[in-house]
Amino acid sequence: MNIAAFLDAPAREDPGRAALIVDDAPVTYGALHEEVGRWAATLAAAGIGAGDHVALADWGGTRSTAVTLAAAHLGAASAQMNPLLTSDELAQLATVAACRPVGVADAGAAAALRKAVGEVIEVPSGSPSPPPRAPGGAADALILFTSGTTGLPKAVPISHDMLVKRITEYRPAFSAERPPNVGMMCVPSFHVGGMLGLLLALWGGDTTVVLPRFDAGRWIDAVERHRAASSFLVPTMLARILDHPRAKTADLSSLRAISYGAAAAPVALVTRAMEVWPDVGFMNTFGQTETLGGYTALTPDDHRDPARIGSVGRVLPGVEVRIVDPASGADVPDGETGEVWVRSAQNVVEGWLHTGDLARRDPDGYIYPSGRMSETINRGGEKFAPSEVAEVVRAHPAVADVGVAGVPDEEMGERVGVAVKVRAGTAPPTLEELREFCRGRLAPFKLPERLVVVDVLPYNETGKLPRRAIAALF
Repeated sequence: MNIAAFLDAPAREDPGRAALIVDDAPVTYGALHEEVGRWAATLAAAGIGAGDHVALADWGGTRSTAVTLAAAHLGAASAQMNPLLTSDELAQLATVAACRPVGVADAGAAAALRKAVGEVIEVPSGSPSPPPRAPGGAADALILFTSGTTGLPKAVPISHDMLVKRITEYRPAFSAERPPNVGMMCVPSFHVGGMLGLLLALWGGDTTVVLPRFDAGRWIDAVERHRAASSFLVPTMLARILDHPRAKTADLSSLRAISYGAAAAPVALVTRAMEVWPDVGFMNTFGQTETLGGYTALTPDDHRDPARIGSVGRVLPGVEVRIVDPASGADVPDGETGEVWVRSAQNVVEGWLHTGDLARRDPDGYIYPSGRMSETINRGGEKFAPSEVAEVVRAHPAVADVGVAGVPDEEMGERVGVAVKVRAGTAPPTLEELREFCRGRLAPFKLPERLVVVDVLPYNETGKLPRRAIAALF
């Protein structure tokens, strides 16, 4: 099956049903199906065909959804990029994903993407009659990105077969007799959680309320106005919602399920959320792009046990997990910390995936994460390599050397910490001066947030700069 076929049944049997609600305006399945056709015709006219990769720098909404499915319809794959990235960052992603010199972008990202790839299309010009649909199968359906430990982002191609298998295991196909579930989408569609949630909803004929940019007040208003029943949240989002003045007064009685993940969730935060919304079932999922989302889950029933809330639950059906000593590759006993290895049909690579996550497993099979082996910074679910920041900061005229690490933070999980050694005879930059220097060279979420000036950076005996030693400076 080609994932573009997800729209066929609801568009044919219930075309007036809302597929998306964007800025409080419904977009029906019939209208979305036609928009996919227009984009498919437009991309085909721009020379996009089977096997091609198309850069897409856009927020969640009608255009990004339609382009994702339109590229898939043609046998091409959309490379999902964050529209906040600079032109240099977009160009790097386009290179590692082998994108054609044509892309689609939000108006705010169009100039940067045009500089990165060449031609950029913002609105479709084709008719609703696209070329014939290409087969799906093992062909790439979309490309997501994840940060590598070396600092170079990795392109993760995901086939139609992988997506169809993953999604059809979770949700029955559309039925005109089944009323739609109304869910909130407030994580970006260029993240695995947002994209899978969107495709899952379209396959089931559900309605997705899209918040292109998260705002706690708008989330509360949208749940109340559209009677949303479910939502996926990054812990930082959950904290901001609970801190909002209307969290306890708004009518959120429609909420039935909240799943959370993408970053560590403090136990106190989850406990607080359960107290504020006692009728909501909470689900913690743990996974990554290469595993197509979660491979473990802490169920609502598990959340009733206070000893389990710090866990990410047990493995899902069909998933195998090993906790391994990274040095020897041998399994460690229950209770000891090791690297998590995962094997399942949903992995985008065959065999055991070395996740880079450190965790321990208790005798009952519950997994408790304890950080990352890699140097990746996880700021509120946005993951990137410290070397990306270091490269830009090092270009500042006052900086002789620099170390970058994630600094633990109650709200965001981690903040961007920068330790600098200043050039002799030069005044050290302030944090605001350093942020201003980096602005335009880095995406906003990568800008320095903590600054310490040091005489000597903590290089070890092998000449490496351990991230834990940098973090300790803060």
